[in-house]
Amino acid sequence: MKNLRHLSYPELETLVVELGEKPYRAKQIQEWIWKKGVSTIDDMSNLSKPIREKLKEEYSLFKLLIDHTQLSNDTTIKNRFVLHDKHFVEGVLIPTENRVTACVSSQVGCSLSCKFCATGYMDRARNLEFDEIVDQVMHLNKQSEDHYGKHLSNIVYMGMGEPLLNYANVLKSIEKITSPDGMGMSPSRITVSTAGVSKMIRKLADDAVKFNLAVSLHAANDIKRNQIMPINETNNLKVLMESLIYFYKLTKSPITFEYILFADFNDSIEDADELIKICRQVPSKVNIIEYNPIEFAKFAKPDEAKVDAFMAYLASNKVNARLRRSRGKDIDAACGQLANINHPSNA
Repeated sequence: MKNLRHLSYPELETLVVELGEKPYRAKQIQEWIWKKGVSTIDDMSNLSKPIREKLKEEYSLFKLLIDHTQLSNDTTIKNRFVLHDKHFVEGVLIPTENRVTACVSSQVGCSLSCKFCATGYMDRARNLEFDEIVDQVMHLNKQSEDHYGKHLSNIVYMGMGEPLLNYANVLKSIEKITSPDGMGMSPSRITVSTAGVSKMIRKLADDAVKFNLAVSLHAANDIKRNQIMPINETNNLKVLMESLIYFYKLTKSPITFEYILFADFNDSIEDADELIKICRQVPSKVNIIEYNPIEFAKFAKPDEAKVDAFMAYLASNKVNARLRRSRGKDIDAACGQLANINHPSNA
């Protein structure tokens, strides 16, 4: 069977004409797929039964489905999604007072092996297709409407996997999400997070993307970053910063640096000084993130006094930084905890 959702609009037009239908049927099919998010061809109720039967002979929708859902004490919702080939990924709905954010995955597993991240301890099975990423957003948007009475306000590509190692599918998913024929969301509400794939950061700039870019930094010198993020051995801080400066020069979009504080590793005033030097190279802001424990790693979070001192030092040096409290920790839904292996499937 072929995936109907992978056909472009001209290809859909050609298909419906070959089936003896008028070209406008292509627009109806596209709306069912990308605006209404139907699960089966049979759900396309304004198509005649004969055309639906003809479509089903060769095509399916290969929908990503919710396999398991958990609700956190802080109202965060984590979902395990099952793909058509029985792989699993996780996505998280994060409601706050002012926004509702969907955190979506881009790969099944990850190949970068970051030492503080549960996904990094999994093998990368495959990239997600663009429509599988869009499905996550659609499911999370429906959950937001059902549970909180509002549409998604933001989307972050910060779930499982490295988005820039699935470049084409990530960008095509954003194209669908922002298209008037899809969800019509502004690209300014979307953030793609990378561990620092410098070559692809430059490609983002060349492609003149309109969404936001975040970089998982977590250490501001090469020695420490090598220890926790093996990607730094081939994309060191000098190379990374050159790519970020290039990105800003072409897009005029400031960078967000993400920095998890690990006790007695990257939480000293000296570490803060090195972070300040990074921030002064390119217009940016910093999200300081509290560490969320995982069973594979032995890191710990600093005490509050150490965190306060670190934040105060950044502020005194005019770095735009905020402390991001993690949500969904009780259901392993917080930053770095997604792995899709810690809870059973629904019966």
